[in-house]
Amino acid sequence: MSELDDLKKRVSDLEDENLRLKTEKDAYHTNLESLVRERANQLQSTMQSLERSYDMTLEVMGKALELKEAPTVGHARRVTLVSIAIGKAMGLRRDQVAIIARGAFLHDVGKMATPDAILHKPAVLSPEEIAIMREHPLRGYLMLQMIPFLKEAAEIVYAHHERFDGTGYPRGMKCMEIPVGARIVAIANTLDSITSDLPHRPARSIGMAREEIRCCTRTQFDPEIVDVFLKVPVKTWENLHNEAEAAQTHS
Repeated sequence: MSELDDLKKRVSDLEDENLRLKTEKDAYHTNLESLVRERANQLQSTMQSLERSYDMTLEVMGKALELKEAPTVGHARRVTLVSIAIGKAMGLRRDQVAIIARGAFLHDVGKMATPDAILHKPAVLSPEEIAIMREHPLRGYLMLQMIPFLKEAAEIVYAHHERFDGTGYPRGMKCMEIPVGARIVAIANTLDSITSDLPHRPARSIGMAREEIRCCTRTQFDPEIVDVFLKVPVKTWENLHNEAEAAQTHS
């Protein structure tokens, strides 16, 4: 065989080897893409199962609290819907709104450790009773902080009674020290408290609640969030209230 023929054969062998490697590479990428899709589908399915488990956990906690707080049944659901609406109106990310929703739904979970005589007292609480009632943010935080998917929500529960001017409880946080979720839930909680029948007073109108919240800007509430809240039409809050009531009826 001449040198030229030998060279041609080597070139041909190299081309064949290159083709074989390319074929193997293409097959590897095809198999890898298929494996990635399969793993992604498995992960998505697992995450969906976890989310359903999370939802069931939250629902059970909410039901337990409603049994404890019979006179204010539906409060957690209404506060959650209002908090979600405010978060969306502020342009917060979807994942942020989801965390705020969890914190809103569980904001009073610490009251499960509060005596019924205090929760249901049809009169103004004594200073001693107020002190006991004010333990519920910390109690709720301690209940939730050990649950991984509720860690951030636990911070909202802990801080939802803090005030923008620093005179709230239990830690006296102020301004931006307070998690944004807690600042939102504080407004939603006040709106629902004012517009609900409580053991010591009847419900008042949404208009009256809006005015009280406006008057407490910069003292109790974050002025920027109050501004967003006040720009939302009253009809929106009425619709959310009715939606929560309907959901409560069918639950």
